[in-house]
Amino acid sequence: MVVSDQSNPPVCRILDYGKLCYDQKRKHKSQKKHQIVQKLKELRFHANTDEHDFQVKLTHAEEFLKKGYKVKLALVFRGREAAYQNQGFEMINKALKLLEAFGNAEGPPVLAGKSILASLNPK
Repeated sequence: MVVSDQSNPPVCRILDYGKLCYDQKRKHKSQKKHQIVQKLKELRFHANTDEHDFQVKLTHAEEFLKKGYKVKLALVFRGREAAYQNQGFEMINKALKLLEAFGNAEGPPVLAGKSILASLNPK
């Protein structure tokens, strides 16, 4: 390993290459252990989801947010259900309002193809 290549003659240090590789691997493993990975959980609804089923899904979302997961709400339209987009937006907005105490919405719900998407970050 070159210590100073500007001097005359250049100064070098003799290293144990195996030890250098071992130390680099341990340092890399330690950095990997301490990094935080944001996990995402997705809950899918349909336009005709019953109130009880809706509440059960919201309790799951509360648990995920309490554990620190990011939650993605997706209301998926099947077939002719896409004609009732207003009801879908009402349902998603209702869910966001009920989950407001546990997480912050990233933005307003967005229509993407045949689904309405909204995501929440834990508080």
